[in-house]
Amino acid sequence: MVRDVGLAEELAQDALVVALERWPADGVPDKPGAWLMATAKRRAIDRFRRDRMLARKHAELGRELEVEQEKPPDFETALDDDIGDDVLRLMFTACHPVLSTGARVALTLRMLGGLTTDEIARAFLVAESTVAQRIVRAKRTLSAARVAFEVPRGDDRAGRLSSVLEVLYLIFNEGYAATAGDDWMRPQLCEEAMRLGRILAGLAPGEGEVHGLVALMEIQASRFGARTDPSGEAILLLEQDRSRWDRLLIRRARAGLERAEAIDGQRGPYTLQAAIAACHARAATADATDWVKIAALYEALAQVMPSPVVELNRAVRYLSINRAGVNVGVCGGKAGGGVRCPA
Repeated sequence: MVRDVGLAEELAQDALVVALERWPADGVPDKPGAWLMATAKRRAIDRFRRDRMLARKHAELGRELEVEQEKPPDFETALDDDIGDDVLRLMFTACHPVLSTGARVALTLRMLGGLTTDEIARAFLVAESTVAQRIVRAKRTLSAARVAFEVPRGDDRAGRLSSVLEVLYLIFNEGYAATAGDDWMRPQLCEEAMRLGRILAGLAPGEGEVHGLVALMEIQASRFGARTDPSGEAILLLEQDRSRWDRLLIRRARAGLERAEAIDGQRGPYTLQAAIAACHARAATADATDWVKIAALYEALAQVMPSPVVELNRAVRYLSINRAGVNVGVCGGKAGGGVRCPA
């Protein structure tokens, strides 16, 4: 509405501060989202009055507020979209083609994914200052282009799908092996990424890579209970107690992987990574792992997503096969680096 990302963030924060001040005394309103939206709009009107700018927007916001005061708002209907989830809808909105892919992902992770600038920098394997500059430039670009924050449809939505998938992938990765904080894992981030991925799979059932990403996240999440010992130390994949793996998540993931492979004639990077993870999930013991198939999958992954980490994993798997099937295990990188850590 205000066509300025920075201003929109400030108004949203102001509304939350007012809620923290009033709700403990007055109680939580029946429609908290509508209350916050109305409060943010009032703050916007005050801002426009003070600055004596954007007279047309001032009038529009004022009329909308008057209508909302007469009739309880129904923002879901007003937004007129079929996504049905606020966070996922905003991810599509922030992944606008006016921004570069790196800027889209960085901005979305910062605004919606709950990651700090430092965490995003670690995920991209770049300097924190670089990420900070990307985010600042992205906000300025959206404001200068006066981008309408609206739900994309048709081909426009399909064009932003890869950026949204990358965002979900990075959020899950940060939860799976946190780059900051006292906890090695942040399961809440993983659960949120899987929740959004499942919504997206329902929204785009014909996109194989969506199912592939969900399958990859579910297989990795199935190991949570076995990844650390009682003292919190990491347990590598080959040393984990596989009876503690979540078999329900593994069955769901394998079903999703089958759908992904049935949809696309050529498997994408998420589907290939899910297939690698599934090789480990199928093996009852570490010795029963099909290393030959894993090496072949890494070969295919190197073709569609070349990176030093993928090449390193591929080399190690071939080395393991040549050494009588003894796998030495390496730690995969984070975003853009390939498959997850063997733990």
